[in-house]
Amino acid sequence: MTRASDSLRAAGQRGDKGPVGQSGLLLGFDTRVVCGVDEAGRGPLAGPVVAAAVILDPARAIDGLRDSKKLSQTRREALAIAIREASLGWAIGQASVDEIDELNILQASLLAMRRAVEALPVLPTLARVDGNQSPRLACGVELIVGGDATEACISAASILAKVERDRLMHLLHGLHPEYGFDRHKGYGTALHLASLKRHGPCIAHRRSFAPVREVLSS
Repeated sequence: MTRASDSLRAAGQRGDKGPVGQSGLLLGFDTRVVCGVDEAGRGPLAGPVVAAAVILDPARAIDGLRDSKKLSQTRREALAIAIREASLGWAIGQASVDEIDELNILQASLLAMRRAVEALPVLPTLARVDGNQSPRLACGVELIVGGDATEACISAASILAKVERDRLMHLLHGLHPEYGFDRHKGYGTALHLASLKRHGPCIAHRRSFAPVREVLSS
């Protein structure tokens, strides 16, 4: 049995499938393979948008799956370990800051979702996607608004995406500590906006977002 990669390519890399990685192993196969898909990081002013796709194992239930935003950081990280260990397959994809600025955040989010699904060990027959916008996938798609709170597979994807994006923001904090990315994860908090006005945007900021544009124009 081979082992899955445990690292994601650095934020901002490009390629035909984009910066994808962290694929789990498919331990079994069914004629109907369903994955959950969700993203993290649409709202922040900085950093990539990250998506995850997860194929849960019906024989290995994971207690406590729910919308990642309703979980503490400690609980999310513990569940992320359980998801990676117990799922039949999982993968993460992202869209870079440059792609967000070029495509817009919605299209970049859908691109990250597609990359996550394409990085799965096998192509699912159905993707259950949180929200009302469908990524372009080579399988069936079921859109579920609020699915991260009602569908276990989407909840699992939500958790993996959030944990991975937080990890990337901690890495960005090491490169640009003046913005406090480790605290607000790129969201437009008072601390972040004050730092943005004081220091100007860095390479990790989304120049298509209004608060960043305003600083640049001033």
